[in-house]
Amino acid sequence: MALIDLKNVTKSFGPQHVLRDITLELRRGETLVLIGESGCGKSVTMKLMMDLLSPTSGEVHWDGRPIRLRSEKQIAQERLKFGYLFQQAALFDSLTVFENVAFGLRQNKRLPEKEVRAKVCGCLKDVGLTSDGVAGKKPAELSGGMRKRVGLARALAMSPEIMLYDEPTTGLDPIMSDVINELILRTRDREQMTSVVVTHDMNTVKKVADRIVMLYPVARLRPHEPQIIFEGTAEEAFECDDPRVHQFVRGEAGERLTEMAAA
Repeated sequence: MALIDLKNVTKSFGPQHVLRDITLELRRGETLVLIGESGCGKSVTMKLMMDLLSPTSGEVHWDGRPIRLRSEKQIAQERLKFGYLFQQAALFDSLTVFENVAFGLRQNKRLPEKEVRAKVCGCLKDVGLTSDGVAGKKPAELSGGMRKRVGLARALAMSPEIMLYDEPTTGLDPIMSDVINELILRTRDREQMTSVVVTHDMNTVKKVADRIVMLYPVARLRPHEPQIIFEGTAEEAFECDDPRVHQFVRGEAGERLTEMAAA
């Protein structure tokens, strides 16, 4: 049984159709990577998985049961199984690093302060933030890579079963991007965690993906054409003969430049 199942899911925002009739499962223990052009619905798909958004039509299942059959209290409790690393880390600017990581523990777990301190220190150590004074700094004092790692520590502090990563390496230099990729792998292997990664970074794809799903923008599809245009491994993606997949994974403009010029 899939951990999360999207069954014939469509998502629209007013007249804009972002997802069309998507059927996709997340298997327990795997790292699923969602790729595709900007605006094709990758982040929306991930938010639907966590029930941060509701489908316009179709259903999302957790552990084989539709989310709509759960009460609000049950949904809130189930969401604690998810960890979410936002694209910009989404830290609280007014809180220190320590307070950011401790936030969920204090609000949701309500642990004794001694346990909170031990958990926070352990999570900061796990993401390599043990330098003197880091815990007392505010997010504005940190580099982009450090903010991403604080965001990851905050998510891991809640001991999630499923980690969702939204563009985890965006805006980072190649070395720091690889640090984040290594942390994704280490977290998965140590915690036996199920992961979903949304990314444009093919180095991340090659390094962390067990399975890749590529979405294509609804606006450029023919009627009734599937929005998922590829599903498989990284090796299979680079060998795929679909020109849309080939161009994306190799970073080639191809016909897309002509389309943009004609628009």
